[in-house]
Amino acid sequence: MEYDERLARFRQGHANPFDRSEVTDAPRNGECACEDTFHCMPELFPSDTKTQSSERPMDLGLAEDHFSRPVGSFVASDIEQLKQTIEECKRLILELPEHSERQKDTVVKLIHLRLKLQELKDPEEDEPNLRVLLEHRFSKEKSKSVKQTCDKCSAIIWGLIQTWYTCTGCYYRCHSKCMNLITKPCVRSKVSHQSEYELNICPEIGLDRQDYRCAECRSPISLRGVPSEARQCDYTGQYYCGSCHWNDAAIVPARVIHNWEFEPRKVCRSSLRYLALMISRPVLKLKEVNPLLFNFVEELVEIRKLRQDILLMKPYFLTCKEAMEARLLLQLQDRQHFVENDDMYSLQDLIDISTGRLSCSLTEIHTVFAKHIKLDCERCQAKGFVCELCKEGDILFPFDSHTSVCQECSAVFHRDCYYDNSTTCPRCARLTERKHEPLDP
Repeated sequence: MEYDERLARFRQGHANPFDRSEVTDAPRNGECACEDTFHCMPELFPSDTKTQSSERPMDLGLAEDHFSRPVGSFVASDIEQLKQTIEECKRLILELPEHSERQKDTVVKLIHLRLKLQELKDPEEDEPNLRVLLEHRFSKEKSKSVKQTCDKCSAIIWGLIQTWYTCTGCYYRCHSKCMNLITKPCVRSKVSHQSEYELNICPEIGLDRQDYRCAECRSPISLRGVPSEARQCDYTGQYYCGSCHWNDAAIVPARVIHNWEFEPRKVCRSSLRYLALMISRPVLKLKEVNPLLFNFVEELVEIRKLRQDILLMKPYFLTCKEAMEARLLLQLQDRQHFVENDDMYSLQDLIDISTGRLSCSLTEIHTVFAKHIKLDCERCQAKGFVCELCKEGDILFPFDSHTSVCQECSAVFHRDCYYDNSTTCPRCARLTERKHEPLDP
């Protein structure tokens, strides 16, 4: 039977392409009539039958069943024999014509043999499910098909034949064999202890100040690429080697705050993880860092007004049973800082402002809140104000656009009636008189 026919039957699950039991032409005069590549190789696996002799040709043991677990356990000699078979298979791959069908089939067999070797070693039984190292909390991954890259050696993680771990804090991925070589501490610990951004744009100090070494692993680097290419991180301004800087791109907070620029820049791996963990943290106080930004970005002014209104609505919800049962404030659970202050922003807030996404969602939430207070809830309506200056018009609320609020007593008036500097607040005057009234004997 021809090789191609046997290969077709193998792929259909009927035969092994390397099994010589189906070869019809018997060898003559001590010569083999078979053209199989795996012909006449020394026997690597001993046989238990007396009819077999050491002179029988062996096809690297590939015709044997290495792909199902046998009864009993393997001893060390069996593993060593399988390793020898793998080495012979690798040698044959190099000798066969490049891109030939036999070479491709041999590569498939090599993969299966390695899988079997990995199965015999049972690495998963020895590897713990959780490992703690340099504040990393590594969890052993169960996925076998997702293609990942080791952050330590920069090589591909073959989940089918390799054990790998992921840090649950900063998502650092690495092979099991690379665990003891890790020198980078968990970035999440830095986020917990130092929740602030570098707000200078690419603060470069020069490669000579780094002693021509990577800022992280201290390996030699140079701008000419000898021995390793120096790559600059736009966030830290420092230079890194190819193992610590993969040319990943991220939005840099300093460029957003000072230039309102959202173009991703190349950053090192540690900066990429740090920015990813910090992106939702409200640590940017724009009034202090760059107050002029509100003069040039109209969307920021709109968002600030909406946030101020929501803070004025918050007391109504905290004292309203219906609002508490409806959990209206939970509509802002992804941006909890919006119900705590009006001046702190996260990098994600600024990104969503630039795309218009935040304006749409916050306007919708603002409408729902105002509808509950002014239309749906009688208790909240009863907490409205009547302008004491003109005593006309509808019930006023502090978040209405045509009202002014006294900074002392929080009374609400029409904006046309009340001026902060020239108008006396009737409510404040009434409260002052009560303080000076003599007590009854």
